[in-house]
Amino acid sequence: MLRVAVIGSGPSGVYTAQSLVQLDPEVRVDVLDRLPCPYGLVRYGVAPDHEKIKSLQNNLRTVLEHDRVRFLGGVEIGPGGLSAGRLRECYDAVVYCVGAATDRRLGIPGEDLPGSWSATQFVSWYSAHPDATEDGFVRGARSAVVIGVGNVAVDVTRILARGAAELSPTDIPQAALGALAESRVTDVHMVGRRGPSQARFTTKELRELGGLPDAEVLVEAEELGLDPDYVDPSGLTGTLRRNVETLRGWAERPARGAARRVHARFFLRPVALLADAEGAHVAAVRFERTLPDGRGGVTGTGQHEDIEAQLVLRSVGYRGVPLEGLPFDASSGTVPHLAGRVLREGAVAPGEYVAGWIKRGPTGVIGTNRPCAKETVTSLLLDAPALVGERPGEDPLGALRARGVAPVEWAGWQSIERAEAALGASLGRNVVKLPDWQSLMTAAHHSAG
Repeated sequence: MLRVAVIGSGPSGVYTAQSLVQLDPEVRVDVLDRLPCPYGLVRYGVAPDHEKIKSLQNNLRTVLEHDRVRFLGGVEIGPGGLSAGRLRECYDAVVYCVGAATDRRLGIPGEDLPGSWSATQFVSWYSAHPDATEDGFVRGARSAVVIGVGNVAVDVTRILARGAAELSPTDIPQAALGALAESRVTDVHMVGRRGPSQARFTTKELRELGGLPDAEVLVEAEELGLDPDYVDPSGLTGTLRRNVETLRGWAERPARGAARRVHARFFLRPVALLADAEGAHVAAVRFERTLPDGRGGVTGTGQHEDIEAQLVLRSVGYRGVPLEGLPFDASSGTVPHLAGRVLREGAVAPGEYVAGWIKRGPTGVIGTNRPCAKETVTSLLLDAPALVGERPGEDPLGALRARGVAPVEWAGWQSIERAEAALGASLGRNVVKLPDWQSLMTAAHHSAG
């Protein structure tokens, strides 16, 4: 009987487990996660007001409740936890589905000024990720700049522009809800270095900005006109064409004087973050005007514009990080592989596999993880005859416990769910997420009685 460890319980990890049990009638799968809660970015990356996408948790739950799949949360892999070598001693094969855990940086002066954050830090805060500790994002801010024009940029822009009353029915943590209720941010500038026809947001995400009850989207027609495909969209199809049509409609609509304003800006490249008079906090972002270079990129014009901002969020992409004991390609932020098989110095490493963003880079949507996981699982099952029998035959959970690991099992996660429902009820809200490690672990170990 094949025993497989899947490291990571986000979509790529759960789809890997699903493919394994679908394609092998006897395999046993342990899905290990550093956090005591499953679902990865579906729980900790999807905006709280996106309930339809968050409902994907129900599909992931079905896999994790399969009788040959076991969730083991609170298990650290790497320094201070289980090493890659130890995992291979416990399992016939290990599939790493650890995602892309950090953000790309801008690499410009002033990027580390107080008030400048990665979008992921902001998302972790309003998603109640237990590693998120900062709660002063919007304190004292009147104007915010979001650098990037992908779906994450749209998400954080929308949360900043949305009223607290609209967020109260969601699972947003109470502290974040309170801070956003007191926010004095009136202007949010979402800025891209290229044109509207090259922006990476989906039309559904973009249109949501135009449906906020107390905010309006402002677009500069002259700026949009710098994009040849905006002027003549006949060569565009699908999402890009719909995006252009949506922006065109906003550009033609007169301002209505809403309480909050979302400024969609294009062809502006950040070159520096500027400090306030005391040098203690970010006060503005300096951008250089760009123009299309005719080859899909942009070129600078030497003309600059400063946009006021007491809060700056960069949203220019994710990046994978090295995992102790695994090879890593720093240029791509991925683990070298062949159809999901980990490569060490060009040779296949028996029993080690990757799936998801750590395999292919931070590309695609949630559904892209399905074929990615299936490719890896196909490779693993082809290799299975050579893998079975290399480890002791006992249940890996006993071996993990012998090494001092005390996983949060599915019953512990269900206890966390009950605690979050109780917290919401006590606040007169729906389910409210527990925001820190202590409350999560206390709930996890609470008697189900």
